[in-house]
Amino acid sequence: MTANGELARDDGERVAYARRLGREPGIVWLGGFKSEMTGTKAQALDGWAKEQKRAFVRFDYFGHGASSGRFRDGTVTRWLGDTLAVLDSLTEGPQILVGSSMGGWLALLAARARPERIAGLLLIAPAVDFAEALLWNSLDADVRRQIIEKGEWLRPSQYDPDPYPITRALFEDGRKHLLLGKQLALSCPARIVQGMADPDVPWTHALKVLDVLGADTELTLVKSGDHRLSKPAEIALIQRTLSAMLGS
Repeated sequence: MTANGELARDDGERVAYARRLGREPGIVWLGGFKSEMTGTKAQALDGWAKEQKRAFVRFDYFGHGASSGRFRDGTVTRWLGDTLAVLDSLTEGPQILVGSSMGGWLALLAARARPERIAGLLLIAPAVDFAEALLWNSLDADVRRQIIEKGEWLRPSQYDPDPYPITRALFEDGRKHLLLGKQLALSCPARIVQGMADPDVPWTHALKVLDVLGADTELTLVKSGDHRLSKPAEIALIQRTLSAMLGS
């Protein structure tokens, strides 16, 4: 049974969530930048968790989906805080964090902050350090100047008819949470699923994420996979990977 609700943060903001009770280790879904918990992969995994009678939580970050706040006011620090609040308040015992795109970055940061609560990591096209390594480094000088001087840039989206704001605060805050080139002291198993036709997170980026993780880490490359990895066969792969991690 799924319970929908809102988790109150200390500053009065609210994090919308959907929580399914079931067997542990539970699963926590961490979505991507500007994504929602009603997305294809999140709902597919929720359905899978129902069949497996497995505990499952998905939620919307501050400024995303049904949660409160303005998207342009969001930062990695804020979204990590939401993630830890969900982990602390809505789950019990060890959890597998399933992080998609930006959610992969947040999953690693959450695992570093709560290592005793993490049973495993499943990272889908993980956009670790994306603000700096993937976004800032790809912007031309005029766009960078606009972000620095005006505080934001409206970025066109291939998935949305309206452009969305990319703020100076996103980059400044993101630099406080950089992980690539470091070694995380994590002992939990980690699995990465990455599309080789991903235009947003190149498959070579996954190799850099691989270096951050411990010995029990495996990378699966999907030759035709794009960033979303939402085709039926790709979702089935994600589900099989998660099932293997759970030993079921």
